[in-house]
Formats: sequence, C-alpha cells, structure tokens
Amino acid sequence: MNKMKTFNIKTKVSAFVALFLITISVSAQIDRSKQPKAGPEPEITLEVPGEFELKNGLKVLVVENHKLPRVSYSLRIDNNPIATGKKAGVESLIGSMLGNGSTSISKDDFNEEIDFLGANLNFGFSGGFASSLSKYSDRILELMADAAINPLLTEEEFNKEKTKLIESLKQNEKSIDAIGGRVGRALSYGTNHPYGEYTTEETINNVSFGDAVAFYEKYFNPNNAYLVVIGDVDFSTIKKQVKKHFGEWDKSVEVTTTLPEVNPNAQYTQINFVDLPTASQSSISVTNNVDLKMNDKDYHAALITNNILGGGGEGYLFKNLREDKGYTYGAYSSLGANRYGASRFNATAKVRNMVTDSAVVEALKEINRIKTEPVDAQTLKDAKAKYVGRFIMGLENPRTVANYALNIKLNNLPKDFYTKYLQNINDVSVEDVKRVANRFFKPENARVVVIGKGSDVIENLEKTGIPIKYYDAYANAVEKPTYEIEMPADMNANKVLNAYIAAIGGQDKLDKVNSVYITAEAELQPGVMMNLEMKKTVKNQSLSEATAMGQSIMKSVIDGEVGYIIMQGQRKDLSGDELKDAQVESSPFPEVNYLNGGVTLEKIEKVEGGNAYKINVGNTKSIYYSVDTGLKIMEVETSEAGSSTTYFLNYQEVSGVKFPFTMGKTFGPRKIDFIIKEIKVNEGVTDADFD
Repeated sequence: MNKMKTFNIKTKVSAFVALFLITISVSAQIDRSKQPKAGPEPEITLEVPGEFELKNGLKVLVVENHKLPRVSYSLRIDNNPIATGKKAGVESLIGSMLGNGSTSISKDDFNEEIDFLGANLNFGFSGGFASSLSKYSDRILELMADAAINPLLTEEEFNKEKTKLIESLKQNEKSIDAIGGRVGRALSYGTNHPYGEYTTEETINNVSFGDAVAFYEKYFNPNNAYLVVIGDVDFSTIKKQVKKHFGEWDKSVEVTTTLPEVNPNAQYTQINFVDLPTASQSSISVTNNVDLKMNDKDYHAALITNNILGGGGEGYLFKNLREDKGYTYGAYSSLGANRYGASRFNATAKVRNMVTDSAVVEALKEINRIKTEPVDAQTLKDAKAKYVGRFIMGLENPRTVANYALNIKLNNLPKDFYTKYLQNINDVSVEDVKRVANRFFKPENARVVVIGKGSDVIENLEKTGIPIKYYDAYANAVEKPTYEIEMPADMNANKVLNAYIAAIGGQDKLDKVNSVYITAEAELQPGVMMNLEMKKTVKNQSLSEATAMGQSIMKSVIDGEVGYIIMQGQRKDLSGDELKDAQVESSPFPEVNYLNGGVTLEKIEKVEGGNAYKINVGNTKSIYYSVDTGLKIMEVETSEAGSSTTYFLNYQEVSGVKFPFTMGKTFGPRKIDFIIKEIKVNEGVTDADFD
C-alpha cells in the first residue's frame, strides 16, 4: 500500500521580536556596537516524496503542496553522456523540435491550447517541463505525454531549426565567452569525450532529418526517465493519470555507452592562448580537471573552499582582481561535482587587454594562497553562513525539495544527506579548507586558457615566464601568431587619413557637407529595439541619443564651446579635456580634424582578415583603416571600466559621400548591429537641436 509522504521542515528558531523599550531609567540602553547573537540552528527533517514506477521503467516522484492551486511536471531523461562525433548538434536539433505538437495535434493547435490554458510547456532533448493550474492538471499532463511519445517531427521543421542553429553559431564566432568555453572544455576533456566535443556548421550539416529521428527513437525513452510532480495534487489521482498517459510509452532497447577517459591535467602550469584580433578584452580561465562526486566525504568542504576563493564579492579572487587592482568587473571560481567523475575547477575573469598578464599572475597567486595560508576564522564563518542561508531559503520551494530527492537517487547519496547538510557545512574546519584546496585546486597542473587580442597581450604574457601554447578557436594547436607587418617607409598618419577622405568621396565632396543627420536601429532581443539618432555640423555641434521602449538611455550634446551628457536622468556638463575631445569628434568627418595633429600611426595589424593601419587618437582611442580600401573598419575606445569596439561595414554613397550603413557595437560580451535607416546631408538639422 502506497502512502504519500511529504517533505517538512521542523525548526526550533525562536521568533525574533523588535521592541522599543520606553522606561523611566535612562540607563537601560541597547549596546548597538555588538552584533546580536544568532538564534539556534534549524533542525532539518526531510522525508521522501510519494513514489511509484511504471512497467516501462518511468519512475515518478510526487510532492503534494496545497498552498497554491498549481501543479508542475518535470520530465528528466537520465541517459549517460552521449558523444555524437561528426554529427555533434543532433541532440540540439531534435530537442528544439520536441514540444511543438504531436502526430494527433498540429503545432498551431497545440500551442494555442497551451496558451488558452494559461500553461507552460517546453522540451529539450534531456526532458521537458510543464506547469498549469491544478484544475487543468490532467489535460496538461496528457499534452506533455503526447508531445513526448508522439512528437510531430517534420523535415520542414528540421530544416528551420538547422538554419537557426547555424545562424546562432555564426553570431558567436567572435564571442570570447563562446570560444573560451569551447576551447576550455575541449582541452580539458578531449574532443572525443561528450563534455569536450563541440558543434560546428560542418557537424550540423552532417545531420540529416533521418539521423535526428533515429537519435530520438534510440535515446528519448522511459528506460532511465524520471517524472517529478509537484503541487496541488492527490497522490492516488496522479498515479492513475500518469499510468493512463505515460503507460503506453514503449521501453526501448538498453543502450550501453563507455565514456572515454578525460584528458590528463597539464604536466605544468601553461597558458593556452587563442588569438582573437577583434577582442576588446581578454577572457581568462585557470582550470584543471577534478574527480568530485556529491557522495565524496569532502563534498561539503569543497563547497565552502570554493566559495572562499571565488564564490562572489567576498572571495579572494574578487577582492584582489576587482576591489584591489580594478582589473575587472568580477572574478569568480567554480568547482564541479559529477557522478561520472568528469568535472573541472575553473577560476575566471574578463579583463582589459593591458592587464591580462597581471590578472593571470594575481589569479594564480590567490589560488596558491588558499592552498598554503590558513583561512581567516571569520571568513570561514561567513562562507558557512552564506550556504546555510541559501539552503534554508531553498527549502521553501517545493521544486527544490523534489530535486533533493532526485539527487539522492541519481548520485547514490545516503538517505540523510540533506538532513545532515547543515551539520556537514558547519563542521568544515580551517584545516579542511587547506586540505581540500590542495586536493582540488592544481595551479601547478593548470591550463590558463586566455582568449584575447594577441598583438596587445602576448608580449607581456611572455614576461610572466609561464610557457605559452597556441590554439585556434576550435582547440587545434597552431604556431605562434606573427604580428609584425612591414610598414612602408614613407607612411604617416596624415597619409592614412587622406587616403580615407579620398575613399569616401574626396575633400571637395566633404567641403560641401555642412550637416549630417543619421537614424539607426538595432534589435536588443526579439521584439525590443534600440533607436539611435545622430546629428553633426561643421560648427562643432553634435547630438547623439539612444532610446529603447520609449525611454532615453543616453544623450550627449555639444554646441560649440559647451556640452553635456545625460544618462539615466543624470546630467553631467563637460569641461576640460572631455569637452575638447568631444569637440573634435563633433565634426561630420572627425578625420578632417585629426589632420591638425594629436594622432599617431602605430603599426599595421590584421583586422577582419585583412591588413589595417592603426591610428591612435590620444591615449584612449584607436581607429583602424583598411590598407586595401582606405576605409575606416574598426574603432576601439578604452577606459578604466574596459574597452568597447565599433565596426563599420556596408559603405554606401549619399550625396556623393560614402557612409557605413552597418555599425556593429560591442556591449560587454554582446555585439549588436545598428542598421542605418536614413542619412540626410544638409537637411533635417537646426541650431535648436543642440540646446
């Protein structure tokens, strides 16, 4: 006889009441210099949820929670990691096709009914999730089962998803985050390991519609599946519904897979460098493989140790690289636990090009520090308090509680793993931190994966004395890049600038331009557009304003001898060097002003596959002009906060002068393309625009 058991938490925390005491005696004072004592530690009692298993192997966990009239279903296909080799990406393709109708319900009708019920339903290759009001629980479960067992798989939809995935890959070609993640995993695990292989346009094109369907039939089955039900439901009713809707799901032939060994850690500390000439900052990852499982005796100590090193704003890495040195917006670390014994320690940061070498040295210093110096007792206490608070907060979410039950099953954990969680966290000692750091953090065998602009950072990286190996963006070993491109002996900055002026129409054409009015737009995310308006005149006047969703994000105005910037409603008047620099840039064609001095020709660099002259404007801006065409192709501005890059593409002629009709701008790790909608020459601009 199955009897539903529920999770509950018993606490002995006394109620805390704030009282303002009014007494005749003025001597009764509260000493606010002392922190109040904490209440007693909560006692955690967790019981298993209701559970049953279908004949086809589907295991079901049920957590009743009647606080709200809602229910959710989480389906997990718990296969061993799967390597797909030359057809990497097939799992993404089939996963994107699931949950969009079934063989009995069209895609449009299926999605329309989901919306009508006010429900959510989504799928991936590893499972799916659905939620709705509890009064629709049977219908949403039926739709979920139908979509899982009888998916609507069509070649037309397959081709659409294939195109979308390839386009996504192309958008990430110059992302330091995407490249760093791919190269780091490939070097750590090996490209033959499921965790180390990667998807490319070639592997996607290797996948046929038949391959995708066969992959679904082989791996998407109930053999190793779990369904977690949480919400305002009755155990016996849910059991009947699950049997009814999922009972016909056929069990498949068991597929056994053997995981290859992961790559060994590096024999010595080494920098694995990937050259990305367009990078405006460097991505740094200090990484080594670890074998840590949740049932490891050091698991809880490992959590605390990683938190002390790089768990947030209180971590060693953050305090050094951000608060002390100002190299980055944030520096963090992670320590993975994996039941297959394949995971990594990873310390990461994105830093300015000019401090890449220093950031590598400081990150390694902090990792070695936690291995050699006893942690401060207060720091250890604070780290424990953070984990205790997070754990107790998590217990308020029934979904978290259900995941704990699933973790116990999947990771071979003792039944009391979570009831003793707080005790195990609080038992971590200063000695444990040092011991565990030496077990899992291996800077002496680490790969320091750096993605950055080699021409700016390699010379200084070499000065660290750490050996450097070079790779391409797909973890293939390559030779050290060469950056020295011979400069013509008679070349100078003014010749480069005059070549640009000639390329866009010539000085005679530019002399006829008194004002320029440009409007552009960019898609920030689906359905959300950013609009850009720019106006410039030959009288040192300029206006630039970016708006989104009807709100002004940033506005700058220069009118002759005065100027200001407004951001988030705050106005700042410009003066001194800021105003002088803005005045130079206020011309419709700043290159005309550059001819008067203040710029230098530094060198020739590879940019976007071609050679470009690098012109430095002061100490904060570099502009790149194509050696072949003379056109401006890229601009990089550097500040204490980091660097930003603008790309100039798709030149077209307006009133006899060529203008770029696409401007790609980087915002942190993102790149957004502004598409020019209209350019007006000598119209649409008045003095009143610059008030």
